[in-house]
Amino acid sequence: MKTITKVLGTLAAAGSAVPAFAQEAAEAVAAVPNPGNNAWMMTATVLVLLMILPGLALFYGGLTRTKNMLSTMTQIGAAACLAMLIWVMYGYGLAFGPEGNAFISWGKFFLAGVDSSSTAATFTDEVISEYVFISFQMTFAAITLALVLGSVVERMKFSAVMVFGAIWLTIVYFPIAHMVWAGGGLLFEAGALDFAGGTVVHINAGVSALVAALIIGKRIGYPKEPMAPHSMVMTMIGTGMLWVGWFGFNAGSALEADGSAALAMINTFVATAAGGLFWMLMERVSGHKGSALGFCSGVIAGLVAVTPAAGNSGPFGAIVLGALASIVCFYCVSKLKPKLGYDDSLDAFGIHGIGGMVGAIGTGIVYQPVFGGPGDGSTGMGAQLLIQLEGVAVTIVWAAIGTAIAIYIAKLVTGLRVTEEVEREGLDLGEHGERAYNY
Repeated sequence: MKTITKVLGTLAAAGSAVPAFAQEAAEAVAAVPNPGNNAWMMTATVLVLLMILPGLALFYGGLTRTKNMLSTMTQIGAAACLAMLIWVMYGYGLAFGPEGNAFISWGKFFLAGVDSSSTAATFTDEVISEYVFISFQMTFAAITLALVLGSVVERMKFSAVMVFGAIWLTIVYFPIAHMVWAGGGLLFEAGALDFAGGTVVHINAGVSALVAALIIGKRIGYPKEPMAPHSMVMTMIGTGMLWVGWFGFNAGSALEADGSAALAMINTFVATAAGGLFWMLMERVSGHKGSALGFCSGVIAGLVAVTPAAGNSGPFGAIVLGALASIVCFYCVSKLKPKLGYDDSLDAFGIHGIGGMVGAIGTGIVYQPVFGGPGDGSTGMGAQLLIQLEGVAVTIVWAAIGTAIAIYIAKLVTGLRVTEEVEREGLDLGEHGERAYNY
């Protein structure tokens, strides 16, 4: 395709007429997805699904108490399914439709006009199948909603989760995805750098999680009663699956199997490694033993921080981001959260929200060529930092207001919390009529 395009461009520049059959041939070739890129994006999409089920379900499920294990996993799975169905009905159209303004699109509802021959452009002159692009972005919507639920597990009704999820996706996730990633979007046009979802996924989910936790209130007995994770083994397995799946999340966001994907791949290795080790180091500095929980938390913090910088940083910049995010998130979870007294059950805000902010802002620095980043230096560091801060601020405000609206509507429709009896008994039995363990 590139060769044909180059030849036609040379003919046009020389003033020669381009034969109609040649132009038609070039357009026909241009409409055919690159098989290698298509195959990679299909693989990346399945890897992101692995992050949700079973990755996040095991990660979050292991962190809850035994009596709420299945409830937590079921909420994640059902919320992801809900997001997938809404995405193909109107979510894709709102986020990436052909017509829209700075905040939303309006076309392609119910995938109108999309078929097996439809294509989506990548960052070069290549294309991939539009169904593949739709599926890839669909998994992002699904996992972002699932992440929010980490702050309200063990006390939120399943019906409330479903109502909240539908509204939240519509008024929070889809507009932010459009603003950041779609041509014409407010932050996209401003030049905000978010390779794979620092704002769209992590700040969005983290801030929404905090607002939801504040509105729904604390779990019964928090923080006086022990609420330790019931299975760190499951959480460790989930962490490993999340890390593996994150390569689809980050490297897949290049939309091609190219050098940008390779850069995102190595950054996803090294930033995560730094995050895992630095959290354990901070535990030792604070007078505690390095723990499995700390390792898992640090791994996720590193992954979160490198997400916006995956293709926008050199490897050593990614290491710094992973280490810094791990340190900041550690203090937020271990010091700030107890001081403020909010009950973010699984630290969705403390890791995803805070880590996403560190990564999004830090991307403006590590992107610069002087720090080994891939930027061309056309936008100065100060200017890029201001753009990044704008993206963070817009995401925080939009997510906070939208989440409050969604959670209060869910409260009116279904009520938010299970009864005190169900909460003490456990949501596995009270909400789903089954137990995770029969002993």
